[in-house]
Amino acid sequence: MSTPSSLPLRDVHLPAAPSLWPPAPGWWLLAAALLALCLLAGGWRLHRQRRQQRWERSFDEAVAQAGTPVETVATIAALLRRAARLRQPGAELLQGQAWLEFLDAPGSRAFSDGDGRLLLDGGYRPHVDAEAVRRLQVLARTRFLALVSGRRR
Repeated sequence: MSTPSSLPLRDVHLPAAPSLWPPAPGWWLLAAALLALCLLAGGWRLHRQRRQQRWERSFDEAVAQAGTPVETVATIAALLRRAARLRQPGAELLQGQAWLEFLDAPGSRAFSDGDGRLLLDGGYRPHVDAEAVRRLQVLARTRFLALVSGRRR
């Protein structure tokens, strides 16, 4: 037997610290879940944006096909009634001031007291001012898009 002083003993060695790469499987799963969530959110946003663009194009094409300012007002009125039906069934049946108040955005009276009043009789007049129709078109386009998207603007 040998003496303890003659034994080749070494000091205790600690193992190396774990490396940061490659990550543990849980981190890979978390990264995959975050990536999937980002892709879903991006896809949903793209879908909504394209749907909005289709509605914009639909409105613009229908108004562009109308020939005279009187026909333009009638087309805008028809488009708003369709959008109102999508938003709230039965709303397209409203008449007069009630119809204009339905079209008013919250906090606005643009249809009841402003350029939107042209919708009441503009489609039946023999002549309509082209500038008034242009202002109505801008106002109606914004409200049409708000109605078909289901948001209050």
